[in-house]
Amino acid sequence: MIQRLDLEKEAIFPLILKMSWPSIIAMTAMSLYNFIDTFWLARFSSQALAAITICFPIQLIAAAIGVGTGIGAGSFSARMLGSGKNIEAKQTAGQTFFLSFFFGFICILFVLFFGDSMLIVFGASQEILPLCHDYLYLAVYSSPFLFFSMSSCIMLRAEGRPLQSMYVVVIALISSAILDPFLIFGIGPFPRMGIKGAALATIIAQFVMFIFSLIFLQLKSSKFEFKWEHIIPDIQIIKSIYSTGFPTMVINFIISIVLIIYNHVLADFGFHAVAAFGICFRVTGLASMVLFGIGAGLMPIVGFSAGARLFQRLKESVFVALKISLVFSVAAVIILEIFAPQIVEIFSTEHSLTAIAIPALRIQVSGIIFAAPILIFINMFLGLGKGTLAMVILFIRDILFFIPLSIIMPFFWGITGAWLALPSASLIELSLVIYWAKKELQRFKE
Repeated sequence: MIQRLDLEKEAIFPLILKMSWPSIIAMTAMSLYNFIDTFWLARFSSQALAAITICFPIQLIAAAIGVGTGIGAGSFSARMLGSGKNIEAKQTAGQTFFLSFFFGFICILFVLFFGDSMLIVFGASQEILPLCHDYLYLAVYSSPFLFFSMSSCIMLRAEGRPLQSMYVVVIALISSAILDPFLIFGIGPFPRMGIKGAALATIIAQFVMFIFSLIFLQLKSSKFEFKWEHIIPDIQIIKSIYSTGFPTMVINFIISIVLIIYNHVLADFGFHAVAAFGICFRVTGLASMVLFGIGAGLMPIVGFSAGARLFQRLKESVFVALKISLVFSVAAVIILEIFAPQIVEIFSTEHSLTAIAIPALRIQVSGIIFAAPILIFINMFLGLGKGTLAMVILFIRDILFFIPLSIIMPFFWGITGAWLALPSASLIELSLVIYWAKKELQRFKE
């Protein structure tokens, strides 16, 4: 019998830890999944590392569909479970299966028809365009499996089974970690495929992830009770899913657009600057995954507490998660600042790359401290079904502040100004999040 956590009665601090640590491991594993590609491709060539950095915003746009669907389904099902509407919650898994494959096939067709044009718009120079093409046109076939796996992981957490969510992602990580070096460098009987090998490893790992997601949702212990008749589209449930999920998708689309513009800004300093950002993004992303995991563990507790009208428990959960996040973020920043040179050299010892990447990493890791409270309160909004509010806050940060800062600051401080733009925008975002969080918490008090 698989243990399910009691979101209503269990003590808050241990509950958040129990909900968060599998999510932390799962999200860290997901970050390591991208980290592994970066690690091996950096050893293959700096051009390959720059190419996968250019492709990342496209992957993020695709992943936004899976995350948005999963966040919407997780928030909806948690609220349904909290209010005792189990039938509506059970149907959610089948709807996400339909939505994942529907959008997955659309993504595949879109890349096949418009992929090269997208890559050029996203900042691919003629020097690295062929490598970008090789990766994207193969990796896109993993889209339906990726969407469903991401959605199911969030739903497993929503019903109090974070361990199964963790297992799914860790299995994918192990699959990718084993396959990447063999397929990229042609070890043993495998052909030397270079960046295509990384793409093929992605497809295989995502398919394995999909199979295990399906197995866990069909277990008798699952409250969702995945059934094939639930795949038939239900407009009302789909509307409920995307009332929260669509703003989350838009948030990730905005992040992708921002990364595209940022890649163009960095491309003016050469492909080594783009490659350096690829390293910084993976390293800071790896640290941030712990914060995402704490937030992901908090979200279903907020959703359940709101559905059950346990507002005091909701508030206490938010502040406990906030304290845990702040302690971790301060420790992470100190460690990354001290060991920045050693961390960069894990990826590459090429002097022209490390000379740019080390100061870049030291500047960008400072934003992790601001990310801690931001992610906690954003997940509080999502758990309450207020995805639009989260979208507006991130829209203001990225469109009104980060993009202008990333364009203007390099005119005064060169590439250092480009690195400073991200933590500066995050500081502004923090003030917005605190303002809206205070308003929401005051509403609970009333």
